[in-house]
Amino acid sequence: MRASLIQIAVDPDESVNARRQRAASLIAGRHGADLVVLPELWPVGAFAYADFEDEAEPLQGPTHDTMAKAAADAGVWLHAGSFVERAADGTLYNTSLVFTPEGERAAAYRKIHRFGFDKGEAVMMGAGEELVTVALPQTTLGLATCYDLRFPEMFRGLVDAGADTLIVSAGWPERRRAHWTLLAQARAVENQSYVLAVGTAGTHAGVQQAGHSIVVDPWGEVLAEAGADEEVLDVEFDPARVAATREQFPALKDRRLGLAPPRL
Repeated sequence: MRASLIQIAVDPDESVNARRQRAASLIAGRHGADLVVLPELWPVGAFAYADFEDEAEPLQGPTHDTMAKAAADAGVWLHAGSFVERAADGTLYNTSLVFTPEGERAAAYRKIHRFGFDKGEAVMMGAGEELVTVALPQTTLGLATCYDLRFPEMFRGLVDAGADTLIVSAGWPERRRAHWTLLAQARAVENQSYVLAVGTAGTHAGVQQAGHSIVVDPWGEVLAEAGADEEVLDVEFDPARVAATREQFPALKDRRLGLAPPRL
């Protein structure tokens, strides 16, 4: 399976609409990939809290429509990263979208764990309540966003729901980059799943982004890792290795606490 992680840079001097169009062009260049993944809140910037209200969109707004067309034009499954969604009741959400190669919306995931410690996203946005998986022909994706990476119980829930490839779309700060790499590998090892974690480059409201998008296999080995700048990280991986790993080292079957044992 071929995946492309688009580590797009967020430049405060670039308009949101211009960045949408640039993201669509980057997706177009991935024709031949099976899956393309964008990072968290790339239209506005994950730390650009002051712009959230002005740039909020309905679920089926400009970002949705631009990304749907981009997926169809490239003929790829597209995890379009996340944007600031304004629900019908006015609540803002950090919402990720997944599109089929025909441009149909396959899923929407509202970020469950909001970052900010009683400020920023934590008070400006509503919390999602549902785990979301998406069945592709080759694998089942489990969706997560940035701060979710720190909550292992969420990923175990995604595995219990059938996920074997875990997607983390993020706007992770450079000052905590060591945690980013460590946690991506930990989530892969403990769930015996692939982890595809894509972050942004550039600076969001003065916060330098980590970049360093990473792909980790079910044994915790790093298959590919980006640098700090804007980059498209291409990787090939074999989804069948998940079942093989779980059979070879059946640790998930020995669970005693928490949710029911996953489907293996």
